[in-house]
Amino acid sequence: MPETPHIVSDVMTHTVVAVGRDALFKEIVRTMEQWKVSAMPVLEGEGRVIGVVSEADLLPKEEFRDSDPSLFEQRRRLSDVAKAGAVTAEELMSTPAITVHPDATLAQAARIMAVRRVKRLPVIDDIGMLQGIVSRADLLKVFLRSDEEIEEEVRRTVVSYLFPAFSHAIHVNAYEGVVTLRGHIQDTSLISVAVRLVRAVEGVVDVQPHLTDESTTPAGPRGER
Repeated sequence: MPETPHIVSDVMTHTVVAVGRDALFKEIVRTMEQWKVSAMPVLEGEGRVIGVVSEADLLPKEEFRDSDPSLFEQRRRLSDVAKAGAVTAEELMSTPAITVHPDATLAQAARIMAVRRVKRLPVIDDIGMLQGIVSRADLLKVFLRSDEEIEEEVRRTVVSYLFPAFSHAIHVNAYEGVVTLRGHIQDTSLISVAVRLVRAVEGVVDVQPHLTDESTTPAGPRGER
């Protein structure tokens, strides 16, 4: 069977830039500039994540700096107007924080990012303590696997598992993450299963199955067995 998929703890950044709930506006801006980050977890106590402050949370102060929003705009953008007058991380942060656990799969983390439209996730343990941070770029690291690594895993965990009697006759080739399977098999109903399992191998971009029924292999010259 395919190997256990990578999980968030395999790719996350363990050293995280964060601020406390009482951090002041200019301190937050300076910290973001110093560490070249666009968002940071907000912590309380010994490191429990209570929110995230991002550049988007800071921009309303500049947007409304020299203008007074109309009553209509105040009602329509209540949160942004409030943040324009905020001073501390606790007042600025988005809460509750959208987080992920270190044992979540990369697919699960990617799904959370896509659905919640965020670029990074604080990684927390069961009691909410900060363990690291995972970004979109971290989730894409699996696509840096070499074609040779991918080919070896496909042969070992998919071909040998599904087609033990025919594994020697099935050729696996990977190029830029696109895996091609060629050969003859006894049960063509397994082709869709093979495609699904190969696609689950991390680093695979696409699968091209060229597998045919072993019984349709052209016979040799008449009389040849």
